[in-house]
Amino acid sequence: MVDAYLWGDVGRISPEAPVPVVRLNRKTVTLGGAGNVLLNLVGLGLPATASGFVGDDDGGRQLVLMLEQAGISPSGCVTLADRPTTTKTRVVSGHHQMLRLDEEGVGPVADEDVKRLIDAILGQLDDASALILSDYAKGVVTAEVCGAVIPEARRRGIPVIVDPKGFNFQKYAGATALTPNLREFEVAAGLEAGYDSEAFRRAGGDLRERLGLEFLLVTCGGEGMRLLDEDGWSEFHALAREVYDVSGAGDTAIATLTAAVVAGLDLRDTVRLANVAAGVVVGKVGTAPIQGRDLRDAVRDGQLPGQTGKVYEAAELADLIRSWKGLGDRVVFTDGCFDLLHAGHVALLAKARACGDRLVVGLNTDRSVRQLKGPTRPVVVQGDRAQVLAGLASVDAVVLFDEETPLELIEGLRPDVLVKGGDYEESQAVGGELVKSWGGRVAIIPLVEGRSTTRILEGLQGTIE
Repeated sequence: MVDAYLWGDVGRISPEAPVPVVRLNRKTVTLGGAGNVLLNLVGLGLPATASGFVGDDDGGRQLVLMLEQAGISPSGCVTLADRPTTTKTRVVSGHHQMLRLDEEGVGPVADEDVKRLIDAILGQLDDASALILSDYAKGVVTAEVCGAVIPEARRRGIPVIVDPKGFNFQKYAGATALTPNLREFEVAAGLEAGYDSEAFRRAGGDLRERLGLEFLLVTCGGEGMRLLDEDGWSEFHALAREVYDVSGAGDTAIATLTAAVVAGLDLRDTVRLANVAAGVVVGKVGTAPIQGRDLRDAVRDGQLPGQTGKVYEAAELADLIRSWKGLGDRVVFTDGCFDLLHAGHVALLAKARACGDRLVVGLNTDRSVRQLKGPTRPVVVQGDRAQVLAGLASVDAVVLFDEETPLELIEGLRPDVLVKGGDYEESQAVGGELVKSWGGRVAIIPLVEGRSTTRILEGLQGTIE
């Protein structure tokens, strides 16, 4: 589909009819429908191929061009001479969608065109890690198409994730997972008005068993998501901070869900990530695909329950730093044991953050702290130290290192500024020459006098004695 937007301002009511007059400011066009799912996949860094029907018209040619410009192969697109490309035109003023105009044809497609589509999809499975079926009830994801492509994908061990439409889910039998909305689930599962939670759980189990699904994910709008797998039902609350436009939230959810399944994440972490992604895009106006950096920032800011959002593995953090630099941010790095965090630490980190736009803290593991400080240290274990640092507003990321010095970590992360405390001279800063070699600098920040973990421990020891 093509999503067109007419953006303008409303200043008065028309004298011709009781309708607002929109003063048009600009027009934008983007991929909609399954095209938006593809944009979400690309935004998350995955290559994707499009399959579906387009019209032999300006909209179809524009759609194919937009796919190519986004780096998406249109090789699975089948052109139809007898129906237009589905185009949705929205009129938007401020943060509010005022009107939508749809141009489309949803009648039956000729048998030979259906066969062309099936052949195009099957021809792409050799290189596929997953197959997404986004059904919009436009005559594309039919029982015939599902019956041909789902069994073949599953035979090859390729997961099939379906965003269903309508209330008859039988055509999706054999898929890996379905992601219906609440209303679709209620009707497809045969739930009657006034059902209770036990009836909901039982109906979901029956539907999952009847269709042979590995899991079922019911999207419940502002109430979040409900997951059913072999371990039973789990609930995930909605995380959106402010909702401007729900357009495309389901597309983002299924794209993120599929990406996480392909990456091999635990299923519940997979659903948490999809939930976070959906929460990000509904906070934007218009159909806006998720970007990897948006999802990283949302996780970093603590929107992913059960995880410490700012604590990263080194390789993951290197990717994040590249995205920060791509946005023009200067990255600052400092390191230490940070055992018994005190006012001196907090002041140092705040001043370090002021040296750039993002602050990364390299944190010694428990083993390396013992090597540096002796067998009685650290007092606080590394996981707790990492969480305390991650809770500081001045800190953007925390990464553990097990070596005696952070030299290898600095080399991999390539920060713009290396910060050390005032008990160091610039010539003593490990990694300083390396940072300067790629155009960075070393900053020495004075320590807060009389504040140290050693002094705190000595005071505690004196109190105990």
